[in-house]
Amino acid sequence: MQLHQLRYFVAVAEVRHFTQAADVVGITQPSLSKQIHALETSLGAPLFERVRGNIALTAAGEVLLPLARRILADVETATREVQELVGLRRGRVRLGATPSLATALAPPVLRRFRDAHPAVDLRVEEGGSQNLVRDLLRGDLDLALIIMPAHGADPGLRTEEILRESLVVASLDEVPGTSAAGELRITDLRGQPLVMFREGYDLRDATLQACREAGFEPTLSVDGGEMDAVLSFVEAGLGVALVPGIVVARRPAIRVTRLAPPGVRRTIAVARRRDVVPTHAGRELRRILMDYVHTAIESDGLPPGVEPR
Repeated sequence: MQLHQLRYFVAVAEVRHFTQAADVVGITQPSLSKQIHALETSLGAPLFERVRGNIALTAAGEVLLPLARRILADVETATREVQELVGLRRGRVRLGATPSLATALAPPVLRRFRDAHPAVDLRVEEGGSQNLVRDLLRGDLDLALIIMPAHGADPGLRTEEILRESLVVASLDEVPGTSAAGELRITDLRGQPLVMFREGYDLRDATLQACREAGFEPTLSVDGGEMDAVLSFVEAGLGVALVPGIVVARRPAIRVTRLAPPGVRRTIAVARRRDVVPTHAGRELRRILMDYVHTAIESDGLPPGVEPR
């Protein structure tokens, strides 16, 4: 098995067309087909099959694809690390963050990192924690700010719990049941139309879990959406939503109501792959992140809705 064969295999798997894949990797179609056949011979199993004229992965191809992507990502990281050491490049770091953390925590950290290392290639990926974990394990990210799942982190990751994030009720008008102290209980959301995040979004799981632990199934007015869409639906009066307090700071039309204790709090963690030695740039970004968190805790300078672990 050769690395170039894996690159050709991934290209065909992504575009599902041999001629187009050959154009992507810069070789002729017969040469690509020959290398794919050699890879299949080496593995002892076919990787593609034609279904009604279309290219589809076989069961062996489905198994190989995520592994091949991870191998190629690790090779790229290794190459960059060596080049950084010999002075050919200045490094690269890829950070993932959930939407609320990309808004609240990442900007000051990235500002400090950019000031200290202006030549480093800095890339940011925003998404739900489940998607970020997938990208970490696949080798597409070096570091990620995630929300810890209730069942614990993936065993393939090394995680450090650093902060807690509180959820609030976002609405257009006052929600029935709001106390004189301006608080709501989760049970007050029974029967209220809820705007729900899409499948795979951490806040969807947190909302459903909180409602079910309170003994009811939520009533959904709109089901499915990213952060901006959910907040826009709330602004349009389509329902209420459980969101991190920080994300509504710049939405003056949205009414924010705290949850009565114990409320709904989520643990923020910084995560990386367990089986990979962090790059120089990745280690430096983590150091700056942890320094910022410690300083913010000591100076009471954490963003609204974020508190010490």
